[in-house]
Amino acid sequence: MKNFLIIANEYKDPEAFYTRKITYYLGDHGARRVISMLLGDESRDRKIDIPEGIDAILVLGGDGTMLQAARATGASRVPLLGVNLGTLGYLTEVETADIENALDRLLRDEYTVEERMMLRGSVGDRVSEALNDIVVTRSGKLQIIRFDVYVNGHLLNGFVADGIICATPTGSTSYSLSAGGPVVEPGARTILLTPICAHTFHSRSIVLSPDDEIAIELNKGSGDRPQTAEVSFDGTDNVPLEAGDRVTISRSGHTARIIKLSQESFLNVLGRKMSGS
Repeated sequence: MKNFLIIANEYKDPEAFYTRKITYYLGDHGARRVISMLLGDESRDRKIDIPEGIDAILVLGGDGTMLQAARATGASRVPLLGVNLGTLGYLTEVETADIENALDRLLRDEYTVEERMMLRGSVGDRVSEALNDIVVTRSGKLQIIRFDVYVNGHLLNGFVADGIICATPTGSTSYSLSAGGPVVEPGARTILLTPICAHTFHSRSIVLSPDDEIAIELNKGSGDRPQTAEVSFDGTDNVPLEAGDRVTISRSGHTARIIKLSQESFLNVLGRKMSGS
């Protein structure tokens, strides 16, 4: 690799310390071109045009920045390497103490690339993608919501709950896990449905085929009380929902290509991150 784009979270690298450090190091060790840009609130939901010839995107921030970068650059097929300036960093491969070693390995082409499944969700004319999850949840006043879930046009179940999470294997260690969902190896091809605080003893996560299409339809509230809900994509790009609205979810035609430098297994990494070590 010789040509790099650095995408930095402007709040995690406010004085561009790590951006400059990486730029200078790459330039001093044989890189041909290094371009940098910032991601902030104003660029949260827009696509990023990748300059021609870029070999890798270095994402400086935390998991949220990686998710944002994956959504913004997925169509380009350029792989991403995350540098952790956040906390746990499940998606970020490199810690700040190991930046130079990681850059050396990129320059020597000592890496592999994992293809991560993404989801595509639509509400009316609004279409967005997610690497972790698409979540329908209550909004406004404290309340439960009523909704039906369809799989390939057939009613799966009706739910009374705080919401429901539709997650990829990558997202299985995020919100879905907190809601009681299973951990899935990130290279797998599945779609996970996990209700949030369902008001029944029989609601469990469901593992679906990657080729299934899921529809979540918001029902009327109890009595004359209107339901207020919203759908979010990787925790952002929130869209309000009303009774009768339907969110349709399927596998995206894009994948997130994640650079891996370590040979450590997914389960070892998961155990280390969750133990805080």
